[in-house]
Amino acid sequence: MFGLIDCNNFYASCERAFNPSLNGKPIVVLSNNDGCVIARSTEAKALGIPMGEPAYKLKDLIESKQVSVFSSNYVLYGDMSQRVMNTIATFAPEMEVYSIDEAFLLLEGFENIDMKEYGEKVVRTVTRNTGIPVSMGMAPTKTLAKVANKFAKKYKNYKGVCIIDTDEKREKALKLTEIGDVWGIGRRYSKKLQYYSINTAWDFTQRTKGWVRQTMGVVGERTWMELRGIPCFVMETPGDKKSICTSRSFGEKLTELAPVSEAVANFAAGCAEKLRQQHSYGCVLTVFIHTNPFATNQAQYYNQKVMQLSVPTNDTTELINYALRGLKSIFAEGYRFKKAGVIVSEIVPERPLQGDLFDTRNRDKFNRVMAVMDNLNNSYGKQKVKIASQGFDRKWKLKNEKLSPCYTTKLDDVLEIIAI
Repeated sequence: MFGLIDCNNFYASCERAFNPSLNGKPIVVLSNNDGCVIARSTEAKALGIPMGEPAYKLKDLIESKQVSVFSSNYVLYGDMSQRVMNTIATFAPEMEVYSIDEAFLLLEGFENIDMKEYGEKVVRTVTRNTGIPVSMGMAPTKTLAKVANKFAKKYKNYKGVCIIDTDEKREKALKLTEIGDVWGIGRRYSKKLQYYSINTAWDFTQRTKGWVRQTMGVVGERTWMELRGIPCFVMETPGDKKSICTSRSFGEKLTELAPVSEAVANFAAGCAEKLRQQHSYGCVLTVFIHTNPFATNQAQYYNQKVMQLSVPTNDTTELINYALRGLKSIFAEGYRFKKAGVIVSEIVPERPLQGDLFDTRNRDKFNRVMAVMDNLNNSYGKQKVKIASQGFDRKWKLKNEKLSPCYTTKLDDVLEIIAI
């Protein structure tokens, strides 16, 4: 058996956890630069607010319906996610963190346990410990667990837990599940299947294995088997990243090299920090910049520079040096730049590697410097110690006018309780 635990309206729930006055009220969370809707509470969905809708188009509705609007607070959401996952991990020996608000549990050896009672205990404990409401679906396969989770969210009588453990329950659930809602069935395949009169997950399972493989390939065949109760997707453990990208859209259009350089230096520093966290080196660095492709009335420009590093590294100072050299080679005057980024690829494990005959850098010294910098930043806060080229003005920073406090990660933002 597999269990899937999914946070309900996660971003909105994070905001409510520290502001109970928002309970029962519509909430939307906006994307970077307060652009589009990326998360909605149940109440906001009921108002007909669509996902991905630009915020400026919703101004009248937001005002008339008193919708609470928040900028994306990824620091808060990431920390709350970690708290949720830490709690979930205490309930099973094997867990797979699938996304920021979802986790699979392997429930082998639970045959003699009342699974309904067990699931309700998980839901109660996570909600009590973190303030984030969750739902849990349990089934013989990961895909069916996803289906069960949707019913756990939708129907209150399930008390947050739905179990598909018999063929009768499986048939009933699949007949009530639209084909487009099946995990692994994308929009393109959904339209294709509907063309063949396959409108529900149950309709899909009634097709032959050969037809499914011919129409959708081996991945579609595995989804078909999972829906029929045959496990094909195993628990996965997170591995080291094969490439790392750090990029942002700017809060305002940038036309000069200096602020873009400051942004790129920060992006390179972010890549270096992630490399050190997973004890690896990068061999190739790519820096890119581009204007806003949606501003059709403005001159457009996109360029990138790919550089092979002479010696694989995770040194912040070295990666910043490469990134700024690359940026200077592709920067062009007369454009209003919207976004830039740095990508580190061909990542290899952190171990003694073949050097370069002409490399004069004292790498042992800079490795010690990076270790000290990481220790200080881990102890006193992110970017308390940084490289001068990362700057301080941050004219390029994201627009986030409706950002909530970082209640759990910044001492100045910790909630104060005044007893009278």
